[in-house]
Amino acid sequence: MWDWFASHGAVTQALAGTLFTWFMTAVGASLVFFTRTVNERFMDAMLGFAGGVMIAASYWSLLAPALEMGEEGPLPAWIPAATGFMLGGVFLWLVNRFCRTSIRTRP
Repeated sequence: MWDWFASHGAVTQALAGTLFTWFMTAVGASLVFFTRTVNERFMDAMLGFAGGVMIAASYWSLLAPALEMGEEGPLPAWIPAATGFMLGGVFLWLVNRFCRTSIRTRP
């Protein structure tokens, strides 16, 4: 199976990976059609799992590479990563504050 996949070009591999990811997301999302209600504890568990996945993804995809890149600079490695993390949090806070204000002021 791997040899067959590796024998194709990069564009075909990217298309196959994208379609596989889309299909798995569609299968997972289609489960909503088979249930009328969801147990609150089960919903809490799913939200906790999703939050953990997002925290892990943000660390491994953003913070860990930022720490590695920060080792090359004159400052301690954690300062650029912590600064970017804090600026991102401030940006999200500002967007949230702006959006809540604009929604309340609509007629």
